[in-house]
Amino acid sequence: MQFKMNSKIIILLLVNILVCLAEIPIVINTWKFQHSAQKAWSVLNEGGDSALDALTAGCEVCQNEQCDFTVGFGGSPDENGETTLDAMIFDGDTMDMGAVGGIRSIKNVIKVARHVLERTEHSLLVGSLATQFAKSFGLPKEPLATNYSLNLWREWRLNNCQPNFWKNVEPDPKSKCGPYKPANFESESDVASKFDTGNHDTIGMIVISRRGHVVAGTSTNGAKFKIPGRVGDSPIPGAGAYADSKIGAAAATGDGDIMMRFLPRWCYQNL
Repeated sequence: MQFKMNSKIIILLLVNILVCLAEIPIVINTWKFQHSAQKAWSVLNEGGDSALDALTAGCEVCQNEQCDFTVGFGGSPDENGETTLDAMIFDGDTMDMGAVGGIRSIKNVIKVARHVLERTEHSLLVGSLATQFAKSFGLPKEPLATNYSLNLWREWRLNNCQPNFWKNVEPDPKSKCGPYKPANFESESDVASKFDTGNHDTIGMIVISRRGHVVAGTSTNGAKFKIPGRVGDSPIPGAGAYADSKIGAAAATGDGDIMMRFLPRWCYQNL
């Protein structure tokens, strides 16, 4: 399903469990990330019937393959040239979730989200302290930047930092790099030009096991050239993904700052 909002396309996965019961198990994900779906499917069919294991393994594949350079390390540098990662797992049986946002120096971000889900009473950990949490479970600290991501950032700087996500600041963010300070006027925003087909291809995945356990998850390196500290929709329940084993699940990809206000919880409620 596609929604066009503010000249941007938002891709939405919807699964109604009542429609799908005769066809389970099921694995679907956004975009043509076939290896991820195949891995999740193989876990369901060869390694047991764990929807959580299948989703985790499927997203790990996309992270390792750097799907479209919008998932995993080495893509979507922020204004400082740094790559940070977001991920979430939502359990439709328990209505629990685990997520991380803006995590640094940890490649297997979906595994960190799984640890948040299963080993804490929290829902979301963010930033450098989320990195410390991941290290405490044996996940190695590794650079997330690559020659590819750093070259993207250098070219962006040479192009006067265009596009960027600033408004109502000076110097004019449409023609100059920062640092910026508040302006005494309102500038027009042109968000549509910042989210082209190569700047929103997050993986969103939905898995339904044979017994009807529904889980949904996301993994992303966020928007290219975002303001450092920005966290998008992917780790936010009801925005990046949502699941309820009694009803179904939804996952979305697109302009995360818009989806946090509208999708996919609204669509899930109307399944």
